[in-house]
Amino acid sequence: MTGTLYGLGVGPGDPELVTLKALRLLRAAPVVAYPAPDVGDSFARAIVAPHLPGGQVEIAIRVPMRVDPAPAQAVYDAAAVEIGGHLEAGRDVAVLCEGDPFFYGSFMYLFGRLAERHRVEVVPGVSSLTACAAAIGLPLAARNDVLTVLPAPLPVEELRPRLLAAEAVAIMKLGRHFKKISQLLEETGLYRDAHYVERATLGHQRVLPLAEVDPETVPYFSMILAHRRGAAWR
Repeated sequence: MTGTLYGLGVGPGDPELVTLKALRLLRAAPVVAYPAPDVGDSFARAIVAPHLPGGQVEIAIRVPMRVDPAPAQAVYDAAAVEIGGHLEAGRDVAVLCEGDPFFYGSFMYLFGRLAERHRVEVVPGVSSLTACAAAIGLPLAARNDVLTVLPAPLPVEELRPRLLAAEAVAIMKLGRHFKKISQLLEETGLYRDAHYVERATLGHQRVLPLAEVDPETVPYFSMILAHRRGAAWR
């Protein structure tokens, strides 16, 4: 009997937001895999560290954070081979994914390589989108609003028409793109009713008006939420 591959959404950062199902499967799995930077600790592993029972085989998938996707693809190829070996030997593998596995989640790259040959179960997690809305204290959308989710690295010519048409919008992966996004929000009439949050649910979470944000300090794990009515219920 082959093992099962579990894609576990572990939420945006607060260890208490890991679901009961993900926690049960995490503790039972003999093998745990997780994404990690080229150098340094894994954020996904840090989220679940208080819950790890010890004694598990750990696989750190060190993904280069570069624009060129080729190096990352090679890393996922190698990780899929290693994980596949454990599955074929009958060992379940729990793969950790920040937020939700299928909402911009890194797990999907392993899913695409392994799902045709192995049993896979995906456990959804609290996404950064809902975590940021809770941190800001404003609903994302209401009634028949269309919620638009935009990655900040998109070029200006793609972002501008989408922002002009947006009723409720979430802009992710800000980092070095904050200045560009801030300018576009002014141009499209969304700046006044936009809210910034970084590192939602963590101890160093920050919620700020856009005007108070230092563009040089904006991390990757940050988001802007805006609603054209100002508040979703108006």
